Amino acid sequence: MQVAPKLAAQRRAGFRPVYRVAAMSTTNTPAEVSDDLLSVYLRQLKTLRMALKKRTGSHELAEDALQETWLRLARIQSRPVEVRDRQAFILRVAGNIAIDLLRKEQRHTSRCISEDAVLEAVVDGSPSPETVAIDRDQLRQLVLALAELPPKPRAALLLNRCDGLSHAQIAGRLKVSESMVARYLAQSLRHCRDHFRNMA
Repeated sequence: MQVAPKLAAQRRAGFRPVYRVAAMSTTNTPAEVSDDLLSVYLRQLKTLRMALKKRTGSHELAEDALQETWLRLARIQSRPVEVRDRQAFILRVAGNIAIDLLRKEQRHTSRCISEDAVLEAVVDGSPSPETVAIDRDQLRQLVLALAELPPKPRAALLLNRCDGLSHAQIAGRLKVSESMVARYLAQSLRHCRDHFRNMA
């Protein structure tokens, strides 16, 4: 192999050429950030559940906060977000959601107390025909939305919301992992929400 005279002279003189390599970008794309966040979420699911249950004092509110956190993290992929500490970020998101749900629950409870007092003073407590018609229509729409779901996501939602089973219990019934149960519930809730939004 022949070496150019100039390069050969430089080598004899002890010169070593320096090759510059372009640095690869380490900036994550939005989809990569989202995948990382969802992976971290699934890895710390049990820790999150315990923290949220302690913060809200309610198993149901903790489970609702977990499901809403999954949806919130999944939506992050639509915009670029720089997250340095993913665990802290997820915990902060979940904590804020849990606080919001707890406040809503408290407001709902206070309204229910006042509504109960009013209902006791009403002689005829039966719902009006309009209310019955609206409730039946909403129930019919819910049945339609559930019928559109695949069997396991539908079963996971019904076992959680109707039978009050935990993620672990549902995982045992469906013979899947708890992380898969979380995905099923997120998928089912998102589908039902979109179904009712499309009605409006």
